Amino acid sequence: MSSQMIELTWARWDAFLEGLYERDERLDRREPEQTYARDEAVDAYVLSAHAEALRSAEVEGDVWGTLADIEEEAGNEEEAWGKITAFYLDRGCVLVRVTDAEEPEEWLLEEGLARRLGLLEGAAADRP
Repeated sequence: MSSQMIELTWARWDAFLEGLYERDERLDRREPEQTYARDEAVDAYVLSAHAEALRSAEVEGDVWGTLADIEEEAGNEEEAWGKITAFYLDRGCVLVRVTDAEEPEEWLLEEGLARRLGLLEGAAADRP
C-alpha cells in the first residue's frame, strides 16, 4: 500500500474519537442504535495505546524513544518526527494530521486499524 495521509479539522478529530469505543483492548467504531458502557469511551489517551507513533499536545508521545526503537538519530524533534513518519509510512501506515491544531497533532496508525476505524473510507475530510 502506498503511504497515505488523512487530514482532519479539530472538530472532525473530536467527532472521530467520539465515534469509537474500546472493548477488551479492541478499538472499533460505534454502531447506531447500539449501547456502549461509559468505560468504553475513547479519547486521545485510549487511542494512543493503539497508535504506532504520535506527536500530540494532548498526549505525551515519546518521539525520542520511538526514534531509538527504529534505530535512527536526529538533531532535533522535527527531524526525529520526519524520520519516524517516513519509517512508518514506508511500512504501510497512515498519517492522521489535525490541520487546525495550535500545536502539531499527528498520529501514525497501522493501515488495517485506520481502515477498521473508518479513516480510509472515501475522503476523510468529507465525514463529520
